[in-house]
Amino acid sequence: MNNMMGTARIVLTGAPASGKTVFFERLKTHPDFAGFLFFEELARQLLEEYPEYRHNRNDFHREIYRRQIARERQAGNRPFITDRGTADAFAFHPETAVMVGTTIAAEYKRYTAVVQLGSAASLGEKWYQKDNIRTESITEALAIENAIAGIWQEHPGYHFIANEVDFEMKYEKFLTLILTLIREYNNV
Repeated sequence: MNNMMGTARIVLTGAPASGKTVFFERLKTHPDFAGFLFFEELARQLLEEYPEYRHNRNDFHREIYRRQIARERQAGNRPFITDRGTADAFAFHPETAVMVGTTIAAEYKRYTAVVQLGSAASLGEKWYQKDNIRTESITEALAIENAIAGIWQEHPGYHFIANEVDFEMKYEKFLTLILTLIREYNNV
């Protein structure tokens, strides 16, 4: 495990309908994470506040990156779990890395672990639900899943949890992994 940060910094990522938000909210109430900060997904917040960002991808992804960096700096040495990390923007908008003057390797050093959740899009229409922010088709959601994996899979603490028809089984696998990562990290 990458121990450069001095504290656990975990990215929770995934394509639309991967369960990120539900799993993220559940972790907030789990006693093993009482000392953690939790950073909500910025993309959804920004699109709800400023729908016009849908038409200006450069500014949108730069703003996400800027806000993510700011809140990670404010965390200091406190452990955190973030709904998406800085490199997620590169999966959606590869130009972001150059625009903000960074590299994927530099962004990997920000985090001790990355957990990507598989999308319900892999199970078909019965399981994949759109909303006013999640507008991607099944094909687009799966392309996003592949792009996210392509960005993060070389991180030394990368893990992928495939989608399951049984959502609770998927959550149990996720929780077991996260607790294992925390315990391993604390024993380093």
